[in-house]
Amino acid sequence: MSKNHQAMLDVAIQEARVGIAEGGIPIGAALFHKDGTLLGQGHNRRIQESDPSVHGETDAFRKAGRQRRYQDTIMVTTLAPCWYCSGLIRQFRIGKVIVGESSTFRGGIDWLRENGVEVIDMGSAECEELLQAFIERQPDVWNEDIGEC
Repeated sequence: MSKNHQAMLDVAIQEARVGIAEGGIPIGAALFHKDGTLLGQGHNRRIQESDPSVHGETDAFRKAGRQRRYQDTIMVTTLAPCWYCSGLIRQFRIGKVIVGESSTFRGGIDWLRENGVEVIDMGSAECEELLQAFIERQPDVWNEDIGEC
């Protein structure tokens, strides 16, 4: 595990904690340039905004603003990206994804790998614990949310 990867993941974890504090689902994300520059960060706000499109990855992507080349970016997310976010990653040719954990939800990481995206699964116990605690407290919200992915 790279120290740099962990530092990037820490930004996404911080965003997941913001999501919890707002009453939302604890999934955070950040978009970095490959040189390590933070471009944008965000978190899942589907509950807070009653908007099914505000996933952590899409929030970070939007906050990063327009980039000249997405091939030079790294998407970092606390949970494996769903099919919607995996599509965003492929559409904009983001070349690398750092995933906090994929045991709670596998998402589209195999498909991303099959299509040439480098995926690094950090297997973070902290990310898993954040989401598992949420699921235990609000299983109906999680089941409804994940059912839409």
